Amino acid sequence: MSKLILSLDGGGIRGAASTQFLTLVEEKLQREHGKSLRDCVDFYAGTSTGCIIALALATTDMSMAEINNLYNEANAKKIFTENKGLFEVDGLNAPKYEAKDKTKVLRDSFAQAKIGDVAKNKHVLAITYDIEKRKPVVIKSTKPSYLKTLSYQAADASSAAPTFFPTKNINFPPDSDESWLIDGGVIANNPAMCAIAEAKRTWQIPLEKIRVLSVGTGFMTRKINGPASQKWGGLQWMLKGQIMEILSDERIVAYQCLTLMAQGSYIRVNAKLMKQPGLPTPPDDAMDDISKTNLKRLRLLGEMWFKQYGDAAISLLLNTYQGKSLDRIDPKTGKPIS
Repeated sequence: MSKLILSLDGGGIRGAASTQFLTLVEEKLQREHGKSLRDCVDFYAGTSTGCIIALALATTDMSMAEINNLYNEANAKKIFTENKGLFEVDGLNAPKYEAKDKTKVLRDSFAQAKIGDVAKNKHVLAITYDIEKRKPVVIKSTKPSYLKTLSYQAADASSAAPTFFPTKNINFPPDSDESWLIDGGVIANNPAMCAIAEAKRTWQIPLEKIRVLSVGTGFMTRKINGPASQKWGGLQWMLKGQIMEILSDERIVAYQCLTLMAQGSYIRVNAKLMKQPGLPTPPDDAMDDISKTNLKRLRLLGEMWFKQYGDAAISLLLNTYQGKSLDRIDPKTGKPIS
């Protein structure tokens, strides 16, 4: 029996495109097949904003439509509350945004849900990074010591992007070791390979028995000035070089999955954030553009993805897909690369 992984990338507010796509997928699944995403997914994996979505699906009873609504304008304004500390220059000598409202939105949404609340015989993982121990921390239901970790705390840590939000502290049992965690996007913005490795280890199954639906958040196309970058220090790399986006580039993982996995067992939902067939007004590529216009454009991106990937994704979820593996959309044709 094959297993289905739902892998969800980081990308800040751009997660609204992911939730819109998944909401449309679930609506059609329910309407035509009487099934939900939860009925079809065996392993959930998420980084940063993708972690929020994955943990909501895996450990709460929120519907996909309710998860989609988390990415509304009111919540976005709370989450991205600017840091107004005295003598602080946001993003330079202090995080750009306060964390307390982000934490509150997550705590109110997840309540007392824990990693261990994932359904029987199913699993979830969340990617973070421990800055003191200098190592990745994968909070996962396959490890007993993480089962009592509150889901909102894991989501809060996985989305604590450096320069945007402050580092988060979690004390993990059994020894209550202190961990200072940041956004998992610095090491695995696309968590698909982490999930594949964990699924193989957990279920002792060959790669041929694994299917992956991997959902991105779009990727940047803005050019970085190469000659000018020769003279940049840390400040310029942060302000001009979009260093967080460079660190969280997800395409190498997509290449690895396409190369290693069996033909027809992998679908990568993603696109360049640029004008292309089916997307006349692309959203901003910033992780924190929470304007009403950009939120609307992110929803339209999710709808464009559904038109291009929806039927294939549903077939993959139902284990009836007969086509080729699919990669990101080709901006020249507006169709997925196969």
